[in-house]
Amino acid sequence: MIADLLTGLGLVAVIEGLVLALAPLRFEDLLDALRKMSVQTRRNIGLVTVTIGVMLVWLARFVIT
Repeated sequence: MIADLLTGLGLVAVIEGLVLALAPLRFEDLLDALRKMSVQTRRNIGLVTVTIGVMLVWLARFVIT
């Protein structure tokens, strides 16, 4: 279980690192767009992202294997 957690965190770090390494200006544009959004909109985006992440983990653990 610890290995799965570390694998997941490592993959997140790789993806975030790639975004910053390959498209730093686009990342700044994204941050500007997020600053212009209301708090409720950002919260909704976060909740949708968490829901998608939970669904992907559930699929990987219980359906695909």
